[in-house]
Amino acid sequence: MKLIETIPKLKSRKADAHKGDFGKVCIIAGSVGMSGAAALAGRAALRAGAGLVRVATSQSALPIVASIEPSYTTVALPEDNTGKISSKAVSTILNLTSDNDCFAFGPGVGVSKGLQSVVESLIEQENIPLLIDGDGLNNLSNIKDWPKKAKAKLILTPHPGEMKRLWTGLLREKQPADRQQQASKLAQHTKSVVVLKGAGTVVTDGGKVYINKTGNPGMATAGSGDVLTGIITALVGQGLDNFDAAVLGVYIHGLAGDIAAEKVGQISLMATDIIESLPDAFLKDAL
Repeated sequence: MKLIETIPKLKSRKADAHKGDFGKVCIIAGSVGMSGAAALAGRAALRAGAGLVRVATSQSALPIVASIEPSYTTVALPEDNTGKISSKAVSTILNLTSDNDCFAFGPGVGVSKGLQSVVESLIEQENIPLLIDGDGLNNLSNIKDWPKKAKAKLILTPHPGEMKRLWTGLLREKQPADRQQQASKLAQHTKSVVVLKGAGTVVTDGGKVYINKTGNPGMATAGSGDVLTGIITALVGQGLDNFDAAVLGVYIHGLAGDIAAEKVGQISLMATDIIESLPDAFLKDAL
């Protein structure tokens, strides 16, 4: 396993660049009662440099998601009787694949049979960069032998509980205590980039590994993971490969959290503080 310590960089922007040069990003997220997750991921993607961000969310949640941030566009998706995205949304989502460079799925979507259909359809799309987070991972873990169906270029971003569910659903062997071993084995088995979140976040593609050193306990707050989803997806949209986008994403996410903690303290830190500190984090990283 090759340990990576150098943080990747984004290319400088050309003077005649336009928004299409920096990625068309589609984030499929949110449900009734969880509209904030979709908005946080969308806003974070904008602050992380994506040229165009679309947030696709359940029909009832859309007005709230749209009202939080005017700089992303929204797509209404069919929903079930609980306000979650339904299986009827699959055709709408697949139509979006031709007009977007990369996708994220999962923040705040909930768990249901319909959502399993959505994530199964997404992973079967050949070569699309696709980040799966939160409830997206929980739906994925309920699909038997899903790696055999996967054709997308996957980034999986589990926290320890989600990692346990993924592991149990796929691997017969006992889950090792070592976080690096867990992430590497999952990455190898699923042919994906794995971001195992937590103190010392592990990023690996099964061959290379990066252990993050930025961040603080104040970031253990609701919505922090949704922000990370938006950041990494935006970096993929700007041309970084999945591994480099994940490494830079977790580094910048943690750095923004450290800057935010200096301003408001760890106790009062919220996910929105991380987003608002992203400009300072990118400026500091560029020095």
